[in-house]
Amino acid sequence: METSSLELESMKKYLFKIAMKGDWEQVVKIYELDHRAHSVKITRSGDTALHVAVSDCQEDIVERLVELIKSSKQGNPREALAVENERGNTALHLAASMGNVKMCSCIASVDPSLVGVFNNDRESPLFLTALRGQKEAFLCLHHICGPDQGSSYCRRKDGETILHCAIAGDYFDLAFQIIHLYEELVNLVNERGFTPLHILASKPAAFKSGSNLGRWNSIIYHCIFVDDLKTEAPYHRPSLIKRFEDEKDPSHPENYQTCINFLRLLRNAFQTVTLKSNPKQHNTSDAEEGKATHNEGKKGKKSTPETEGHHIYPSNYTTLIDFVKLVYKSMLIVLGLGSTAIIKIRQKKEKHKWSVQVMNKLLQHTSMYEYEDTGASPQALHHKDDETKPYEIIDGGHVTFGADFLFDKPTPSSTSIADSSKSTDNYKIDREKNSTTEGELERETAEIEKKETAILIAAKNGVTEMVEKILELFPVAVHDMNADKKNIVLLAVEHRQPHVYRLLLKRNILKDTVFRKLDKNGNSALHLAAILGGYKPWLIPGAALQMQWEIKWFEFVKNSMPPHYFVRYNNDRKTPKELFSETHKDLVKAGGEWLTNTSESCSVVAALIATVAFATSTTVPGGNIEETGRPALENQPAFKVFAVSSLIALCFSVTSVVMFLAILTSRYQENDFGKDLPRKLLIGLTSLFVSIASMLLSFCAGHFFVLKDELQYAAFPVYAITCLPVSFFAIAQFPLYFDLIWAAYKKVPQRSYKTAPL
Repeated sequence: METSSLELESMKKYLFKIAMKGDWEQVVKIYELDHRAHSVKITRSGDTALHVAVSDCQEDIVERLVELIKSSKQGNPREALAVENERGNTALHLAASMGNVKMCSCIASVDPSLVGVFNNDRESPLFLTALRGQKEAFLCLHHICGPDQGSSYCRRKDGETILHCAIAGDYFDLAFQIIHLYEELVNLVNERGFTPLHILASKPAAFKSGSNLGRWNSIIYHCIFVDDLKTEAPYHRPSLIKRFEDEKDPSHPENYQTCINFLRLLRNAFQTVTLKSNPKQHNTSDAEEGKATHNEGKKGKKSTPETEGHHIYPSNYTTLIDFVKLVYKSMLIVLGLGSTAIIKIRQKKEKHKWSVQVMNKLLQHTSMYEYEDTGASPQALHHKDDETKPYEIIDGGHVTFGADFLFDKPTPSSTSIADSSKSTDNYKIDREKNSTTEGELERETAEIEKKETAILIAAKNGVTEMVEKILELFPVAVHDMNADKKNIVLLAVEHRQPHVYRLLLKRNILKDTVFRKLDKNGNSALHLAAILGGYKPWLIPGAALQMQWEIKWFEFVKNSMPPHYFVRYNNDRKTPKELFSETHKDLVKAGGEWLTNTSESCSVVAALIATVAFATSTTVPGGNIEETGRPALENQPAFKVFAVSSLIALCFSVTSVVMFLAILTSRYQENDFGKDLPRKLLIGLTSLFVSIASMLLSFCAGHFFVLKDELQYAAFPVYAITCLPVSFFAIAQFPLYFDLIWAAYKKVPQRSYKTAPL
């Protein structure tokens, strides 16, 4: 026995040495000669040689090693393949995390039960494929284990399902397939009480309403064609592996990718034009617009042109518009302008479109607003509070609407939302009376009560697509409230979501009750519009412009409904105006400092230009005629340009100085930030830009007389280069200038979102 132990230790060291060197042929020989090598752990983390081969992505070696383990007459093949490292991961766990379909199929085909082996975090290989977004590997393992067994491998110990993970990771193509294969997961909740719909509602960047695209990016965005997600049929393992290898090893070199993209663009354009010309074959709309068809699930309800994806141009111009899109995108690809940016924009559009499809699928299978009653205990008698109860976990991960189980009260089976598989492990929230104090019980109750329904989360995050769809399918959702008794209107106003608020204004809902709702502190929508949170929500720079948009938001909410809709005082005996002044003190101070610094910087430049313009306007190029006193070059076109431009530069530079001085001497009151101060700043910057352009033009026109005889053709390039340094200041101020114009003419502020850059 001692000799056998020494041989085993020697084999471990030798296996580790050759595996680290990558000498896999020797590893295969050892696996062939000694069956003990199949299960021996060779690394400090408890990995076998098979683990190391999988991590090194040695597909052929893994296949040979698994075949040796499978054909070995000594030992159990399943036990050898089920060896876990210190984190509880088998070789199949590693292959699933990598998304390698060939290795997953090779290992799992030995024994399908390997797909259900859990690691220390209670994650199965099938779960890891969803966690890492490996759709092909997920379909492969699902096909091997089957839907009956797969449903028991789809959940982690914290209650997260594969659908939770796929949506949280923005793997919407995978989430779409999961919903199709495991519909029971739609209504399951994690330990925090969140369904997959809650997770999706908390991701505003996944929807078009939560993304800010620039002008050029918007043009490219609309020129890109994205196909709808479709359910994929179960694959046989050989065909799936072949498909994966084809995607991994394309038939064309990488430097031909631009040409391939261009050919694909032509193909998509041809298909689009063909479908547009045949109305019977084309009856779809862009899902990323968030306009769900109103006749879905509601017979006899006509759909509006807006929901059918109609555009602002006539339908007979569709082919022409598509052709223009094709030409524009083709030029970008051929010229090599932003090919990487186009790929990123395409990915963003895919996310926007597919997220809406996943949302529709979730809402199609959800039953969060259904009422099921066996007659044993009516649900209405259990909960008399005004707030909408959050979702909780009971046996099997079912969803219920109360917190009674925390107090050891019986929960009626009729309140469960969906029935999960019997093989799913129970996820009870165990609360033993002997070990749970009254304080802990109150804290946990308060934590559960903080949860909100999906429509409330979507309203806070500005996901108009989800708010509109839920209200369409479940009109009763308009009455949902959180623990603070805030409904969708109050949350949309509090979190500065103008798109959601305007959507609610346009809908035919009970405005007398929904819009007049008060929270538990007695705050109306106008009170919440007056309160400034600890963040800057508006898409505009500068504290002064932030203050301007805060005033616009307050006035918009105030003017959107009759004055009697709002109470005058809240529970603290404060009016909305008092709250506005109290919470915006710091922003008013910061806005005044920002305006002071900006005005001081611009007034120095304006004063300098005024000095130069005055000196220039009093100087006459070429002198005067002694007999008449008239300018000697008055008949020259360049002289007329000089005279007019110098006068314009002097006039507008003085105007700019006056406007900036008016800002510096302002009182900086709250109301001044609404119109007065931004208007003065806009006039000052406009005058400054005009004076700079006029000064440069007068300089070039006056100097033209020096070069017109010998360097007439070289004058214009020289002047252009000379004017560049002076023009840099004006160019640097253009973004602020455009923001001022936008804020001046925008009646409703636009919410900003912290999204990943394109």
